[in-house]
Amino acid sequence: MSPRSEPLALPNLQRWLEQRQALWTEILEELVRIESPSGDAAALQRCAETVADWIQRLLGPSQVELGSEQGVPHLTLRSGDGAGVLLLAHLDTVWSVGSFRPLFEIQGGRASGPGVFDMKGGVVIALAALAALREAGGQSLPVTLLCTGDEEVGSPASRSLIEREATRSTAVLVLEAASGQAVKVARKGVGGYNLRLLGRAAHAGLEPERGVNAVVELSGLVAGVAAIASPERGTTVTPTVFRGGERTNVVPAEAVLEVDVRFATAAEADRVDRELQQLSPAHPEAVLEVRGGANRPPLERSASTSLFQIAAQVATDLGWPPLEGIAVGGGSDGNFTAALGVPTLDGLGAVGGNAHAAGEWVELASLASRAALVAGCIERIGGESSP
Repeated sequence: MSPRSEPLALPNLQRWLEQRQALWTEILEELVRIESPSGDAAALQRCAETVADWIQRLLGPSQVELGSEQGVPHLTLRSGDGAGVLLLAHLDTVWSVGSFRPLFEIQGGRASGPGVFDMKGGVVIALAALAALREAGGQSLPVTLLCTGDEEVGSPASRSLIEREATRSTAVLVLEAASGQAVKVARKGVGGYNLRLLGRAAHAGLEPERGVNAVVELSGLVAGVAAIASPERGTTVTPTVFRGGERTNVVPAEAVLEVDVRFATAAEADRVDRELQQLSPAHPEAVLEVRGGANRPPLERSASTSLFQIAAQVATDLGWPPLEGIAVGGGSDGNFTAALGVPTLDGLGAVGGNAHAAGEWVELASLASRAALVAGCIERIGGESSP
């Protein structure tokens, strides 16, 4: 796409998008019907190929790369050279093949299906926004669209790719689902820990005193683990899974506790890690092993401030009510880009609900409206970046 030479008429662009609602719905249905759970490389590859096909149909001959990181498919679309805007999306869902029925359904302006909200609707919005900018004469800044395949499992294979693309960009817009009508200006970081308590087995009836009961010892630490939380700082430390013992007549020699951690700042992540590492069992012969740590840094509000101001002005120019920006507990790939110091705004995707739950749905009209918001943000970011 060649750069535009005059300001973009946002209301006209929004009307153009709304007039093509049936097209965006068609793309959404095709993507949702390709069930693509995390870990299913063949399904993810089919989904990426379908997105690539729609890119060519909507944008004409384009620089599209279909690649793989550690066996996880991904797609990259580059429009222009040099530093620009990175649109970040993912193709994987949490739904196993065949687990969501009916696979795709439309009722009362809403579509339901596996991943329709989180986040195949966001992929459609990215494509629609780029198509609208092409119709308007091109954007004023290079744009890269990156669709990865393992976000729902923490992006272990895609993280380095995401970070490489982010360091080449001036701004990152994340097409994760909206929260109501709001965008997401902050996300908590995410961590996970495995606490393994090693005791000593003994016969539970004949000589229990010779054992070191791992269940008892680890149970004594659970309340202390939960107490590391700091609600006033936005930090949660939640014991989630407890396993221990193998036989009813054996003093258990091993017990395991899984812990979910969420934190709003990197300093809180460090504090939680330090306090978990300092835990110790009461019995002198019991051994506690603490493994894990933060796997997503926080997206702190400071990372999104400048982009939220742009998005809010775009919303105003589109005639919308004032745009709201909220902080949420769940993480996304935007956490990685924000931690690099690259301005990042999240939650620009579809309006809907029931993410990861029965009846997941998306408001079909939001495909056009959020695409207008994304296109306007790309254009305004380009304008602010111009000499």
